Amino acid sequence: MKEQILKMLRANQNEYLSGEELCRRFNVSRTAIWKHIKDLQEEGYEIDAVRNKGYRLVSAPDIVTAAEIREGLSTRRLGQHIVAVKELDSTNVLAAKLAETGEPDGTLVIADCQTGGKGRRGKAWFSPPGTGIWMSLILRPHLPLAQAPQLTLVAAVAVGQVLSDLAGHRAGIKWPNDILFEDRKCCGILTEMNMESEEITRVIVGIGINVNQTEIEFPDELRDIATSLRIVAGRPFHRAKVVQRILERFELLYDQYAEYGSFAPIREQWKQQSITLGRYVSAHTPRGLLTGLAVDIDEMGALVLETDSGRQKVYSADIQVS
Repeated sequence: MKEQILKMLRANQNEYLSGEELCRRFNVSRTAIWKHIKDLQEEGYEIDAVRNKGYRLVSAPDIVTAAEIREGLSTRRLGQHIVAVKELDSTNVLAAKLAETGEPDGTLVIADCQTGGKGRRGKAWFSPPGTGIWMSLILRPHLPLAQAPQLTLVAAVAVGQVLSDLAGHRAGIKWPNDILFEDRKCCGILTEMNMESEEITRVIVGIGINVNQTEIEFPDELRDIATSLRIVAGRPFHRAKVVQRILERFELLYDQYAEYGSFAPIREQWKQQSITLGRYVSAHTPRGLLTGLAVDIDEMGALVLETDSGRQKVYSADIQVS
């Protein structure tokens, strides 16, 4: 009911909505309505309450709740089911647990704060409250195992395009999963999968974005290598609206990818955003260090390096770009 009351307040934002009308609409007492109004106020919504006039929504807080994300969301699947929590260890961990219990394709898990956010290869991800977007999507694509890396690249294209649009500056993709502005990291993407009989049955796509941090809010060890959307654009953003834009763009590209049955149409968009291609790379692979000029990504999403011993493909690695 609280979410429905909020929706009515939004729809009538320029006028007062009487308590009597709300009581009639939801068939509850004035006390029940007042309780929900108080709950909304405690969440940060500024609601003007005037005797004999009713309630009017003045402003909404920058929070990443299901109600805020759903408001105006135009997707068909992604984000149509949302699990939003204030704090947890990792959205990827919770999303994996929920996927095991049958949560549907497109379910979004999002937190205001992570205490154990994860990056690639077990690295920690700085996820303070009230500043960023820490979210994971449950996807059920039923793809061959060899196509698993491509989903990370599709997500990177979607996020990179949205961040570029919002910031008014080009966001570049560092293979395979980082979004940077002028060589400072703004976003990381981590995909984890489950498979049966050589077919992917479940993928968790974790996306962490620095949105409203200022430089001083980053730890000393991150200050020279990390950035946020706010720092780049020079203004703060309503995080729920950023989430909406990402879900909408990702669904569009994901559907194109699924319909085409190949990474080919997304591959060209990835190459346009790449800040890896054309530069020398040191790739720390499971087989050891590989260095060379990044010249392409292949149709499966592998990075192609021109090395002293010829062309080599990198499927998984931590890379440094020079």
